[in-house]
Amino acid sequence: MAVPADRIRAANAAPVRRERAFVLYWMTAARRVRFNPALERAGELARELGKPLAVLEALRVGYSYASDRLHAFIIQGMAENAARLGGRALHHAYLERSPGEGKGLLEALGARACAVITDDFPTFFLPRMLAAAAARLDVRLEAVDGSCVVPFRLAGKDFPTAYAYRRHLQRLLPVWLDRLPAADPLGRAALPPAPALPRAIAARWPAADPEELARPERVVAALPIDHRIPQAPTRGGARAAGARLARWLEEGLPRYAEARSDPDEEGVTSGLSPWLHSGHLASFEVVRAVLRHEGWTPALLAPAADGARAGWWGLSPAAEAFLDQLVTWRELGFATCAARPDHREYGSLPAWARATLEAHARDPRPRLYTPDALAAGATHDPLWNAAQRQLRTEGVIHNSLRMLWGKKILEWSPTPSAGLEVALDLNDRWALDGRDPNSATGVLWCFGRYDRPWGPERPIFGRVRYMSSESSARKWAVRRFLARHGPPG
Repeated sequence: MAVPADRIRAANAAPVRRERAFVLYWMTAARRVRFNPALERAGELARELGKPLAVLEALRVGYSYASDRLHAFIIQGMAENAARLGGRALHHAYLERSPGEGKGLLEALGARACAVITDDFPTFFLPRMLAAAAARLDVRLEAVDGSCVVPFRLAGKDFPTAYAYRRHLQRLLPVWLDRLPAADPLGRAALPPAPALPRAIAARWPAADPEELARPERVVAALPIDHRIPQAPTRGGARAAGARLARWLEEGLPRYAEARSDPDEEGVTSGLSPWLHSGHLASFEVVRAVLRHEGWTPALLAPAADGARAGWWGLSPAAEAFLDQLVTWRELGFATCAARPDHREYGSLPAWARATLEAHARDPRPRLYTPDALAAGATHDPLWNAAQRQLRTEGVIHNSLRMLWGKKILEWSPTPSAGLEVALDLNDRWALDGRDPNSATGVLWCFGRYDRPWGPERPIFGRVRYMSSESSARKWAVRRFLARHGPPG
C-alpha cells in the first residue's frame, strides 16, 4: 500500500527531476528505519524512477540546547540506522564539528537528487529549516508526517480541549488504524544498489566514522555544545526503545490504569517519550503492539464518536487509558503546533487563562526563585526539588509530578509570562523529550491550555487549576520517589 497522500505535503513547487542520480531521504525527525512513512515514500519514489536511495542523517552543533545529553542520544540512534540500512540505501551520517560547517551539504546532495523527501515536524527549529531548504532546492521537496496515527495536518485548526480533539480522532481513527505504515519501509522497494557519495561531497562533508557513532561520549566531548548537561542513563536508538516497550507491555501495562499516577510505582508509566520525541520509536509501532497485546479487532470499536475517554477502543481500562495519552493527548499537541505558529508563546493561551492570570499578576508571591535556583533544584520544597533532580539526572520527570513542577514555577515567578519562559527553558534544556509538540503543550497546560476555569479563585493562579506539593504528597505515593531523588547524603 502506498503512503497515503494525506501524510505528504509538497514543501515547494519544484519538479521531480528524473534524469538525476538518486532519490534522497533527508532524515530529520523520524530518525529510524522501522515504521517510517517518509522512508517508505522515498523508497516508493526510488522504485518508480528506477533509482537508488540515499539517506542523509545529519546532526548540527548550532541548534538551541545542543548538549552532551541530546547529542549522545541522537548519535546512538544514528549508529543503529547505519547498521540497519546496510546495503539497501546509502546512509550518510554527518556530524557537524563547528557551527555552520554542514552548510551546503543538503543543496549539494539535492543537486544530484530526483526528489528530496523529509520529515514533517511542527515545532522547534525544524519548520524554519524546512522552509529555508524548500526555497533553496531546485528539486521537489516533500514533507511526510511520520509522527501521528491520524496525520496532524488533517485537523486544520487548534482544538480547545482534549475532548474536542478526541471526537475528531474517533471519527477518523477507524480508517487510519487500517493504514498504519509498514514495519519495513523498504520491504517492497527492490532498489538498485546504493549509490556512492560523489567524491567532492564526501571530501568536504565526510561521513562519521562507525567507531565515533559507537562511542558518542568521545565525540561530544570535543564539540562546541553545552557540556554542563551530561548524558542521561537512558540509551538512544530503536533497540533500547523496543526493549523498553516489550518490558512495559508485560510489567507496566497491567498496572497502568490504577498506578500510573503514583511516582513510587516504577515501571508503570511507559517511559517511551524520549524515543518517541527523537524519532527512534514510532507511535504506530506502539499502538500496534498494544492492540496486539490486547487481542484487539476493529469490531471492538464503539459505533459512535462521542469523545469519551474510556470505552471507545473496546480494550481493557489500562490500554484505553494509555492510548488516550499516546493518541489523543500526544496528537493534540502536534495539531496545535501545526495550527498555531505562536504555540510556545504566552499569548497563545486561552483568553480566559490570560485574563485570570493577568488579574492576579500583581499578587504577592510567597517566594520568588531565580532561574538558576530552579535549575539547581534549590527551593524550599522537597518534592519539587526531587522532580527537578530527576530531570537533571535522568532527563525525564514522572508524568504526574511534571504537572506539579510546572504549576509551582508559575507560583514562584514574578509574572506568569516569566514563569512560562523559565518552564519551557528548563524543559527544553534538560528533558530528553523536550523541544517536542507534546512537551511544549504539556508545559502550557500548567498555565491553562486545554483546561477550563476552576474554583475557588486563588491568589496568583486566579481560576487556573491549582496544585500544591502537600496535596500531591497526600494524593500520590512519593516516599520512595523522595528517597531516590532527594538531596545527596
